[in-house]
Amino acid sequence: MKTIILSLALLPMIMSCGQNNQEVTEIESDQAEQEWINMLEGNSLKKWHRFNQPDSIGSAWSVNEQGELFLDASHKKDWQTNNGGDIVYDETFENFHLKLEWKIDSGGNSGIMFYVQEDTSFQYPWQTGPEMQVLDNAAHPDAKIIKHRAGDLYDLISCSKETVKPAGEWNLAEIMSKDGKLDFFLNGENVVSTTMWDTAWNSMIAGSKFKSMKGFGTFSSGKIALQDHGDNVRFRNVLIRKL
Repeated sequence: MKTIILSLALLPMIMSCGQNNQEVTEIESDQAEQEWINMLEGNSLKKWHRFNQPDSIGSAWSVNEQGELFLDASHKKDWQTNNGGDIVYDETFENFHLKLEWKIDSGGNSGIMFYVQEDTSFQYPWQTGPEMQVLDNAAHPDAKIIKHRAGDLYDLISCSKETVKPAGEWNLAEIMSKDGKLDFFLNGENVVSTTMWDTAWNSMIAGSKFKSMKGFGTFSSGKIALQDHGDNVRFRNVLIRKL
């Protein structure tokens, strides 16, 4: 009788264990669908193109054998680079986690943009896509402007703390966007946290340099872009996953 009672007592635990195993399997399945995508797969730019030019990419952009994406800005064209230009990843993302490392030359400026829209009515990706600033805070003039420093949500929100490394050193940057919640991380620190597309977000845009740009910051899906601001910049370990 005691053995029967013990077995009955264990039955809910056994059933629960089975349910937990099923839940773990489902979680593992979800994770498999959310694997990281190497955006420089094969150390190449085959999945990137110049903004609004899907079959073209400037020769000033290249990837070396170590997997470093480099913009050679030695030949200027106005404020950008001859045979350079802003580049865009082919795929569109909605909820995502992007992480990469960047390194800027002394006095350099660049940026990482997201939710970019390609359309002939837009000349640059920053006319639609918000930007995480890439900058040499010690030498570039933009560092004197609040909300224009490295890691800032450009012209909208300043970093909560400064974690950027000096020019010539690698920085780990992460952008996470899920259902309107936006977070920036720079070198392991959460430096920007905000909510997109609500009243406060719209008010920020209305008080920024983007106020006259129809559609800026309103899109909930779009492309990732890297900026040519006429300065040498490097990126590596460029990874993204859907959330």
